[in-house]
Amino acid sequence: MAVTLNRRAYEHAKELIDEGRFVFDERDDWSEHRPSALQESEYIRLHGFAEYGKWFLGINDERPENTKAHYAFPFGDFRDVHRCGVLAAESRAGQYRHYDIENAAAHLHGMLEGRKAATVPKRTRTASADRAARGTRHSLR
Repeated sequence: MAVTLNRRAYEHAKELIDEGRFVFDERDDWSEHRPSALQESEYIRLHGFAEYGKWFLGINDERPENTKAHYAFPFGDFRDVHRCGVLAAESRAGQYRHYDIENAAAHLHGMLEGRKAATVPKRTRTASADRAARGTRHSLR
């Protein structure tokens, strides 16, 4: 199997993550979150294989271009990147020694983790100073 990195899909995934179009789901959710064969066929009917291919990190050159089998390692649901899909792609690519795909998925995984960390509320100096001032006022009473 001659599977290589689909750079167009990799760039597409990075753009989606930068736009905040991702689902930070659990590792084992992919079997429930991945598009069904029927959803894939409907997406192809509406958008064509070129757009369909943007949702797969791998391209199998041994399979005909305008077939589902030409694409491997899905990472999203045709709307958003799914963390569980990225993790599945990273794991499977490593298992089958597709290191370029594994590295791309690992990078996307890191981007998702970074976005999660950025959304966790952090204490600010002002908030801490306000709390300290309130505590001081109360202790003086």
